[in-house]
Amino acid sequence: MNLQYKISPPLEGGDEGEGAMVCGGVDIPARSANQRRRLFLGSCVFLAVLSGAANLPAFDIVPFAARNQSPLVQIFGLPSAGSAILLAPGRKELRLALDHASNYVEDSNARELITLDGETTRATLGGRYGLSGKVEVGMEIHYLTHSGGSLDGFLVDYHDAFGFPQGGRDTAPRNRLLYRYSRDGVEKLRMAGAADGLGDISLTAGFQLYHDPQPNHLSLALRASVKLPTGDSDTLLGSGSTDAAVWFSASEDFQIIRKPGRVYAAAGVMAMTEGDVLPDQQRRQVGFGTLGVGWNPLSWLGLKVQADFHTAFYNGSDLKSLSANAAQLLVGGTLAFSERIILDIAVSEDIATKTSPDAVFHFNLSTRF
Repeated sequence: MNLQYKISPPLEGGDEGEGAMVCGGVDIPARSANQRRRLFLGSCVFLAVLSGAANLPAFDIVPFAARNQSPLVQIFGLPSAGSAILLAPGRKELRLALDHASNYVEDSNARELITLDGETTRATLGGRYGLSGKVEVGMEIHYLTHSGGSLDGFLVDYHDAFGFPQGGRDTAPRNRLLYRYSRDGVEKLRMAGAADGLGDISLTAGFQLYHDPQPNHLSLALRASVKLPTGDSDTLLGSGSTDAAVWFSASEDFQIIRKPGRVYAAAGVMAMTEGDVLPDQQRRQVGFGTLGVGWNPLSWLGLKVQADFHTAFYNGSDLKSLSANAAQLLVGGTLAFSERIILDIAVSEDIATKTSPDAVFHFNLSTRF
């Protein structure tokens, strides 16, 4: 793209420096020298990115690398769906993900009381490596921060603007951190102080069961993970349990208006040893699944909608936040900066209320080489 910079003469009767710039053939009006420079640089960078991205080949549509970030669920090794297409032999993928969750649940009955009010930020450094045409291995390292956060005011205003129920958030103390659960008058969990540190480490593997390289192909992979209890369970950085999961990931391609799309799904089970968080109520097995669809209207842009599900991690409770099956909906997309570097952006909502955070902002930057 040939970017040209031209400043037109000042407008008649205008102040010194008034005029317009031309970047890539686009006139950019400005009122001052500083504004001209900022607008020019920003517009040229944006146009240059679009110019380069327009020539990119369409990238793979893969599931959001997200999971339930509820403080009492994220401590376990619940995996994300993963792609149904494994890496080619010798290929590598590195990714850095950031999930920022705002939690608010306050519920009670005659025997129980639970409050989950706070914000959790999870940073994940992950990598995968293609060992052969059918096998890949990987690893994930997590760093977590629990705090009172700063999103309460924004979310209250957001719920008001769209007429969504507040669920008590608007009357609760702003930006508070309090995770507690009591049963029959006994407080079984309480965390009221900020904490951060390394979480549990996960090891992953995949086996390609079927992959048809033809257009509109179908792919199927068997995936597995093991989560090790490396995080501190006292501050909800880990569960204290060792978790092992196995699941199938599948996808099928299609085209709409001659643009590629993909439907994907996953289903599996996870087994856990006894952990340190509510151990007498923790289940030892859970089921989980994902269903999503993505479409590339442009070679550098993908749009995705995804629903994640899992069965309850705890029993012996009549509170939804502990004993109900969970479901969350993610809406967002993918931006491709080059053939190797892409960024996933999504926002999730708890479509099964009180089973996952009110809102989670998900970012995942990945590169393959």
